[in-house]
Amino acid sequence: MNRNANQWDRREFLRGAAVAGIAGFVGLQPEPALAEPPPETMRIRLEGAGGTCRAPKYVAEELLRAEGFTDLQYVNSEAPNLSSRRLKALSSGETDFDLQFLPDLVIELEKTTPIVILAGQHVGCFELFAGRRVRAIRDLKHKTIAVRELGLTEYLFLNVILSYVGLDPAKDITWVSVSFPEAVRLLAEEKIDAVLGFPPLPQQLRARKIGHVVLNSTTDRLWWQYFCCMVVANRDFVRRNPVATKRVIRALLKANDVCALTPDRSAQLLVGKGDTKGYDLALQTLTEIPYGKWREYDPEASVRFYALRLHEAGLIKSSPQKIIASGTDWRFLNELKKELKG
Repeated sequence: MNRNANQWDRREFLRGAAVAGIAGFVGLQPEPALAEPPPETMRIRLEGAGGTCRAPKYVAEELLRAEGFTDLQYVNSEAPNLSSRRLKALSSGETDFDLQFLPDLVIELEKTTPIVILAGQHVGCFELFAGRRVRAIRDLKHKTIAVRELGLTEYLFLNVILSYVGLDPAKDITWVSVSFPEAVRLLAEEKIDAVLGFPPLPQQLRARKIGHVVLNSTTDRLWWQYFCCMVVANRDFVRRNPVATKRVIRALLKANDVCALTPDRSAQLLVGKGDTKGYDLALQTLTEIPYGKWREYDPEASVRFYALRLHEAGLIKSSPQKIIASGTDWRFLNELKKELKG
């Protein structure tokens, strides 16, 4: 196809699909939403920062407006994209909803943070890149790994991965805390041995031929069957606004289908949002991540898997069942799976 034909600007995309009914555009009918009571609030605040893999929350903008939210705010768009800040914003009520990495959420639920997991968003997006001295995960013993924050996100995913193959993350690994751009430089200079990244970092590393992939959570056995990113909300918002909550989840799940079915047009809409800087990397990410499979996987099994692994690694004391009982609410998702059969 002619590249210029795909260069839809934001207004053109919204006029050609969303305004006319983007749900109908991808084969999803809006009638159930119209038959429901109106949302209890017209205002929804979504976290504005995020990587390319969280594309559905940006693609969902017009779907959310179609659900009746006239005051839609993407807050903290210019703030650092760090889980610690984002989780604080969500738990304090500064934001109402976010798409967040599951291990981070398990840690917060252990602390009884007032958040609740509502649905799985997508499986598979993180990749572990390593230097020449590392050919397999077990080769990371006595090596140096870069993460952005000790105790969160990449650190937690890596604790799960390393523990699963019999390594002790506390004793066998030297951890350094640096930004992603600094980690890229250090890996290229062979001053660190590995970095675990989320889009667009893996795509950038491949483009620059830095390191090689040791683990790909989209394709490698075990990891590809579990959600890595979840729809999460402020607990008090969900309690006070059940109709609005269901409408938000519906819009986000429909946005998953939009990303899966029209990655080219969705990528064009994403440019300039979150960590998305260019069309080509956005398109590559949207093509690689299986957004359309949210119906096929069990989010509770994903919570159980990561809670068990974090428990085995000594990072939480609560049992997986306690985390599930206290920190998840699947009633909206169960209703929407019947409604949005695909």
